[in-house]
Amino acid sequence: MPADMLAQGIKAGRISADQYEANFADLHAPLDDHEALVAADRCYFCYDAPCVTACPTDIDIPLFIRQIATGTSDAAAKTILSQNIMGGMCARVCPTETLCEEVCVREVAEGKPVLIGQLQRYATDGLMAKGVHPFERAGSTGKRVAVVGAGPAGLACAHRLAMQGHDVVVMDARAKAGGLNEFGIAAYKSTDDFAAREVDWLLQIGGIEIKPGVALGSDVSLAELQDDYDAVFLGMGLGGVNGLGVEGDDKNGIADAVDFIADLRQASDLSSVPVGRDVVVIGGGMTAVDAAVQAKLLGALNVTLVYRRSRVRMNASVYEQDLAASKGVRIITNASPKGVHGNGAVREVEFEYTDDDLKPTGQTVRIAADQVFRAIGQSLVGEGLPTLEGRKIKVSASGATSVKGVWAGGDCASGGDDLTVTAVAEGRDAAMDIHAHLMGGAS
Repeated sequence: MPADMLAQGIKAGRISADQYEANFADLHAPLDDHEALVAADRCYFCYDAPCVTACPTDIDIPLFIRQIATGTSDAAAKTILSQNIMGGMCARVCPTETLCEEVCVREVAEGKPVLIGQLQRYATDGLMAKGVHPFERAGSTGKRVAVVGAGPAGLACAHRLAMQGHDVVVMDARAKAGGLNEFGIAAYKSTDDFAAREVDWLLQIGGIEIKPGVALGSDVSLAELQDDYDAVFLGMGLGGVNGLGVEGDDKNGIADAVDFIADLRQASDLSSVPVGRDVVVIGGGMTAVDAAVQAKLLGALNVTLVYRRSRVRMNASVYEQDLAASKGVRIITNASPKGVHGNGAVREVEFEYTDDDLKPTGQTVRIAADQVFRAIGQSLVGEGLPTLEGRKIKVSASGATSVKGVWAGGDCASGGDDLTVTAVAEGRDAAMDIHAHLMGGAS
């Protein structure tokens, strides 16, 4: 952080060591054995259960909950992981309140769903704690696959390909594997270095090599990967961040929310992470909420999240919006940035009120700020990519791109929600299509 920014009031160590520990503790404490049995006992084990349909990875939820209820939690973990190899992280970060738990029969009838996410964490954490990897690698096929991106989509794809006996090389621009799970999730959602531990556990399948510090475009081209490997999977996410597009966007004190979150996740000492006194976060998705909440937890006095449309149009779930409000974040909607004011450094951000079609009303408001985080969407970065659809790579239902022998999935690919669980599903399904292609089937 530049010294001139720190002089404005952006500083570290705003709260005590005890407060840092309390503020960034696990958002949901894990269930103990008794709590898990009580929670599992509430499940009706529905035939044709709606929760399964709502799960992007098609986990057999009634089955794994029944296995927990009958004391076979390791079997429950395998049921989960057979569909979602990153079930441990998804249990922590999935918006279950808008997926499986929203359609739970208990939720519909009583307003209190079965704790599906927490039960999933109970089972997967239990198995991982034993150091057990429940899958074995098939005999070698002699085929080599390049995976670009060591995030949820790339790792899920790599694991499924390795299970089928293929050799996989996973390349990532960052110095550490994990992608969004490692760098883009709020610190209180993934504590105790879980993302890194999950990657290490996943790699126990064998046949997967991680090559950090390798970026598509600058370090290796798609054409080179096609020449050197039998197939390629692109799962590098969205590396670019959209600017505000208003005058003053380049002032000191303005940063990208994704970088702020990454700095938090990689910090060995949270008291070393600087934060402003008056923080404004611009955006309405999960990244915006995570940045806003964590700014407040770091000790910012005033944190305001501003979104250009109404609350119902926010990508962040109602649960996440309520979490932000409960932590003291003020949420302003139907307001678009108009300008950033200050003499070299940000002092105020001016917004103009709009309707839900973004039509200006002519009314403006200025919000005091010494630190501003942009969280208004990310863009695909790279050259020589397959055909795009909008701002993402166009893919078929199985993840195939316009280029023969190249598949894609996760945030960089069209069609899916920008969720960890969706990325896992797309990586897994693309792997099976790649496998069929490599073994002589139709792609």
